[in-house]
Amino acid sequence: MTKQLKLSEIVPDHLFGNRLDQVLAEMFPDYSRSRIKEWILAGAVKVNGEVQTKPKEKVFGEEQIDILAEIPQEVEYVAEAIELNIVYEDDHILVINKPAGLVVHPGAGNARGTLLNALLHHIPSINEVPRAGIVHRLDKDTTGLMVVAKTLEAQIQLVEAMKAREVVREYEAVCHGTMTSGGTIDEPIGRHPTKRTHMAVTQSGKPATTHFRVMEKYRAHTRLRLRLETGRTHQIRVHLSFNNYPLVGDPVYAGRPRPPRKASEELLTVLRTFKRQALHAVMLRLAHPITSEILEWQVPIPDDMVKLNQVLRADTLEHGLDFA
Repeated sequence: MTKQLKLSEIVPDHLFGNRLDQVLAEMFPDYSRSRIKEWILAGAVKVNGEVQTKPKEKVFGEEQIDILAEIPQEVEYVAEAIELNIVYEDDHILVINKPAGLVVHPGAGNARGTLLNALLHHIPSINEVPRAGIVHRLDKDTTGLMVVAKTLEAQIQLVEAMKAREVVREYEAVCHGTMTSGGTIDEPIGRHPTKRTHMAVTQSGKPATTHFRVMEKYRAHTRLRLRLETGRTHQIRVHLSFNNYPLVGDPVYAGRPRPPRKASEELLTVLRTFKRQALHAVMLRLAHPITSEILEWQVPIPDDMVKLNQVLRADTLEHGLDFA
């Protein structure tokens, strides 16, 4: 099913000289660049009353834009009684500790059983908030803290705080390789040029900055604390893999790392059976979107990462550090 969409707006002066597709992408950020290009090519876009079918055509500011297009009807998501580990809740926001395996938003192959379905059951009124109040995401198998907006006002304020980089998010991780010190990775991230479900460091990507410090050095692994300045898809996973320190268990970006020499059977088993990226959102700090009170939450790492650190620590005590 489809529904008809009507959009009308004046091109602001600061977009003078830009391409039509770029201008429309900035004017109507709720729609993807590819969808906007499709509308232009299909003759669904008028500039000053004239149909414009050239995405690269320049605009000069103050043009009248009218879009009349067909878009797929949004799916109506089902509320499901899925247990949530709630860390904090008031009338405006909800903070949860997300477990591994929980998809945040329905998508291809995951129409049910997601965090969004759980939120619709826990807070029926959240159906009136865009994306059911979800303002940031964690990957399916990343665990830890997430904040959700329960009201439209809270959602607007949280989205703005995210854009302004005023929400502090810290993670704990275990990566392959022994790092000697902390640092910052400042590399743009975008869609992988050939593997469309993967992200990659690419000069055509969006700016991405990850700060990290070493918490503990193991013989052939490192326990890290990381802070995001930006929130790109798979950011920590891509940045660490790019620096040749992929996360333990990462099914997409870690490749096939070799276990350390003379590793015990216990360590080999733990590494072999760790089937998710060893990444946990351990701390979240923000100004409350309504009261402006500074709030901070911390949650311990889950049992699988506790066990991973224990066996890596024991291996290091037995064999010493290995910087080879």
